[in-house]
Amino acid sequence: MNKSKKYSTSVRAIGLALCIVLGLLAGCDNQNRTQNGSADKQADTVKQKASTDNIRNIGLTLPVLDALFFEDGFKADLKSRLQLTDQQILQLKTAASASVADLSEDGIDYLGSAREATRRSDEQIRTILGQEKADQLYQLVAERYAGGDVEGLFPTQPNAVPSDTRVVVNAPAFRMDVFQNGKLLKTYRVGIGYPEFPLPTGMRRAENIIFNPTWTPPDEPWVKGKVQAGKKVAAGSELNPLGPIKIPIGMPSLIHGGKEVSKLGNFASHGCVGLTDGQVQDFTGMLTQLAGKPMSMDSILGFEKSKRKTQSVKLEKPVLIELRYETIVAGGGSLHIYRDVYERGTNTLENATQVLKVYGVGYQSLSPQEKEALTNALNEMNLDSQGNPIVGNIEAAGDTTIKTKDGVAPGKVERAKKGKVTRAVAGRKEIAVPVAGLQGKGYPGPVNLDEGK
Repeated sequence: MNKSKKYSTSVRAIGLALCIVLGLLAGCDNQNRTQNGSADKQADTVKQKASTDNIRNIGLTLPVLDALFFEDGFKADLKSRLQLTDQQILQLKTAASASVADLSEDGIDYLGSAREATRRSDEQIRTILGQEKADQLYQLVAERYAGGDVEGLFPTQPNAVPSDTRVVVNAPAFRMDVFQNGKLLKTYRVGIGYPEFPLPTGMRRAENIIFNPTWTPPDEPWVKGKVQAGKKVAAGSELNPLGPIKIPIGMPSLIHGGKEVSKLGNFASHGCVGLTDGQVQDFTGMLTQLAGKPMSMDSILGFEKSKRKTQSVKLEKPVLIELRYETIVAGGGSLHIYRDVYERGTNTLENATQVLKVYGVGYQSLSPQEKEALTNALNEMNLDSQGNPIVGNIEAAGDTTIKTKDGVAPGKVERAKKGKVTRAVAGRKEIAVPVAGLQGKGYPGPVNLDEGK
């Protein structure tokens, strides 16, 4: 496996292929090297780490699994592909539904933990299914939910600049870019999914635009107030959280309006890309342009004249939607370190070194001041919502991290509060570290930035 693919797998959810391959290789290595048991232990460690990495990168939580049970064919796949029994499926569905029943959106200042959400979910899933079937479930979810590769178009190296036409969403940067034939046309500031409902990664396609969408509130505790579970909220209603337009990009995600400006640059949705109403109308114009048959703003706004009437418009051709999770991005003469909002352990010197290498800059060639600034930035952006290191403190002296038990810093406490989703990102969201060797290199800066204002 080349280094670019290794990096891609370590920071993006493209399935459990790496987990399976590492497991097989470790087993063969054990038979060839030794019979004294030490290699068995090493193989188990490798397989467990690969499995843990994939769980974290896929972002599968029980609330997400609950959403997948509403997708056509998902339950059938559990029976046909995983050979799960009716009892196992019922247990999974019950656990997933119960997890959602524990959540609410009350408590705007609550700061939970993405790691805790995935860890607790993984424990329950493995208790119900066992190790082998649980791994198969993650593989299935990676294909259906994370999206995987679409015709091999998912980039295999960090910070890839598209040469084709696509929309790129980088969740930790709260940024959505519109590229046409390799040229960046426009950038939007966006809201992303709560850690309990993370925005997935992988390749998707936008094929339809739904104007004046209706919304049927699910039977979940965060549905409160003036709406009722199961009772449809009309298109155009002030109680409809989807706004004037929604754009499906594959279960369970949408790009949609209805967000306040204050929600941009923060957690804002149940696994979707959130925009203000003005942003989503503007983006619709850009999307139809990418699809080859542009709609004028007058035409887009014209749908509001019949805002109670839901209408679907099929794009002239599908548009690629690329969902990324990159916390280290080179650009503008700096290395931009974004907070690891889903706590996936991506802000390490190893990953920073890989990004620098893409642009011909070696870590050892950095000045002492650049190394110190980079180390400090990685450490700060490596903190979870409670201020604890996600993968251990990063040493300034070399390309290493302080490894602790299970990759978690000492002194970490159980801090997730049952009954609330994580509403806010703690601390600074970005630090730019100037690097002389990156001048004129890297991913392009925002163009025509739309911050929803």
